[in-house]
Amino acid sequence: MPSLRPLSAQLAKKAADELFEKPERIDEDLAALRAWLAKCPHIKSRTDDQFLTMFLRGCKHSLERAKEKLDMYYTVRTALPELMRNRDPEEPKLLELIKMGVAVPLPNTVTPDGPRIILVRPGVYDPSKYTIQEVFRYNTMMSDIMMKEDDNLVVAGQMGILDLSNCTMAHFLQFSPTFVKKATMWSQEGSPLRQKGFHYVNTPSGFEVVYNLFKNFLNEKNRSRLYVHGSNLDSLYEHIPKAMLPAEYGGDAGPIQEIVDAWAKKIISYRDYFKEEDQYGTDEKKRPGRPKNADSLFGLEGSFRKLEVD
Repeated sequence: MPSLRPLSAQLAKKAADELFEKPERIDEDLAALRAWLAKCPHIKSRTDDQFLTMFLRGCKHSLERAKEKLDMYYTVRTALPELMRNRDPEEPKLLELIKMGVAVPLPNTVTPDGPRIILVRPGVYDPSKYTIQEVFRYNTMMSDIMMKEDDNLVVAGQMGILDLSNCTMAHFLQFSPTFVKKATMWSQEGSPLRQKGFHYVNTPSGFEVVYNLFKNFLNEKNRSRLYVHGSNLDSLYEHIPKAMLPAEYGGDAGPIQEIVDAWAKKIISYRDYFKEEDQYGTDEKKRPGRPKNADSLFGLEGSFRKLEVD
């Protein structure tokens, strides 16, 4: 029997109905994934049951797609050392960002088998003090922990609320086309998670430029799941019930700082895990066929000038 956290009855039903999960087949598929990894000279991967099952679930139990996704997961991460390496939660600047909680998963889901809701608040950090790479590195740490712990996230997917209160042009100017391409590739091609929609609230002027840039790099399915609510929270509540949200948004999930503090504690407790993470990835010199590096993956240098905003 594979060593997996048992799913709740509701999530087990969703995994069977939507992801075509057959518990009796998982052992065999995990063995096949491990055998394939053993023959891939270029990939150094985690191989525990829970980690590998995330790729089977993310690819609706297609073994071939799970192999491709696992390769791409480590390829993209290796090509993004500025986001994925040296993620020490006790490094002073990173610790400041962790305690600020630029992004946090909300504690409740709309239904027991619903996607995880993540609240992102870029307006809480000072763009003259932190680079977008530093902020995003924090996001990758939060995401890695959730992938390891959160069955709602892995089975049902994730939904984002991007609250742009207090965002200034200085925030938007950090989003160069190169960075946006890297960030979308990390969250789309390089991730086994299913995206279930992104909701933008409190959008200021200037937002459209960055929004359109992000849209350009998204696939059609993810593009159709973007919702802009402006300052109309009632429109957001039609998709995400008010009760799910923190008190500051009129909801019942408690004060946002309590959620941030609990997550800060959790991220710091994962310090050794993030140190370990640095040893995993791809060695492109050993990849059969053509190597995949930042140029071939993101291939943007030279094709865009820095984002210009009037």
